[in-house]
Amino acid sequence: MIDITRLLLSVSSQMEELRYGDKGHPIKERDPEKQRPIVVWNLTRSCNLRCLHCYTRSDEKTHHCEVSTEQGRALIKSLAEFGVPVLLFSGGEPLMRKDLLDLASYAVSLGIRTVLSTNGTMIDKEKAQALKDTGFSYVGVSLDGLKNTHDHFRQSEGAFEKALKGIRNCLDVGLKVGLRFTITKGNAADVLPIFDILKKEGIPRVCFYHLAYAGRGTELMEEDLAPGDTRDLIETIIDQTSKMHEQGFPIQVLTVANHTDGPFLYLKMKRKNNEQAQRVMDLLTINGGNRTGVGIASVGWDGTVYPDQFWRTQPLGNVLDKPFGEIWTDMSHPLLGKLKYKKKYITGRCSLCKFLDICGGNLRVRAESATGDLWASDPACYLSDEEIGVF
Repeated sequence: MIDITRLLLSVSSQMEELRYGDKGHPIKERDPEKQRPIVVWNLTRSCNLRCLHCYTRSDEKTHHCEVSTEQGRALIKSLAEFGVPVLLFSGGEPLMRKDLLDLASYAVSLGIRTVLSTNGTMIDKEKAQALKDTGFSYVGVSLDGLKNTHDHFRQSEGAFEKALKGIRNCLDVGLKVGLRFTITKGNAADVLPIFDILKKEGIPRVCFYHLAYAGRGTELMEEDLAPGDTRDLIETIIDQTSKMHEQGFPIQVLTVANHTDGPFLYLKMKRKNNEQAQRVMDLLTINGGNRTGVGIASVGWDGTVYPDQFWRTQPLGNVLDKPFGEIWTDMSHPLLGKLKYKKKYITGRCSLCKFLDICGGNLRVRAESATGDLWASDPACYLSDEEIGVF
């Protein structure tokens, strides 16, 4: 995750202080074997929508393999004991779980910061207040374009209006809320209009996700932007972020699932002789790029642990068999042990890149899905050979 706002304008938030290590988060612990990850818990596979790009292939069916409330509380306790700073409740649609508020409240009571990732369609005023009272610090709502585009992605007419209503309900009760937008060829033209929605509705945050080739997203590889088009769009996002702040709308803008965005922003600032370019490089160096298997983890609805929320073909263990901390620190696991030091194993163009230390080799699941080799170069990099020092 790249915080465009912070890198470009020196504006930060609590979540980004966790990411860049300003306030004692374990990212300051440089030993990858000792760092404590943010955990994404996909606590259900059930969902009231059927999104085209869903990385969990969720649907409306009831899935009986999900961990129970008691097992979920045991998981949360083990995460707290291990020192996990943030637990992100996701799905499927997490609001399909009737025990969501109970589980989240328990996490808060143990000192874990709780975040919700949702499609927003089930958040009425009562639910928004309940989420705030439970202690959720942030709610991310997926909005993948304007009305027609979003409803097509969600395969549900009216999904856009329901999601927007859910966002408004969160804002009305004072619950911090933001948008999540996954970029494809089909919605790239809606990026600029999304900024208009942010301004009009007073939404303080947006995360633009690059397409991860996972779940149903593997069927959309051809819908991913060409590298040159991605580059142009990220430049537009950067310029629009700056413009919004100049106009007095301090919206926080982030990009996710393509760490090329960090070096690209640095190079853009350096070309303009921006005096902040070195500060950007310093922050990117602290962050270390993609943190799969180190600073991010995922737990599935059945208790299976994965290196990140997208990479569901690489199970590491199950929390019903052993505590999360034991799984996460098991250096004998053939993949996890390498992910802690993945820059040693990455091959191809990425291995030669001068920005490897601040990119981390980008998204391994995308490399594996596109090439069949999880250590191959990520095809989503849009920097030129000259820019990355490969001649």
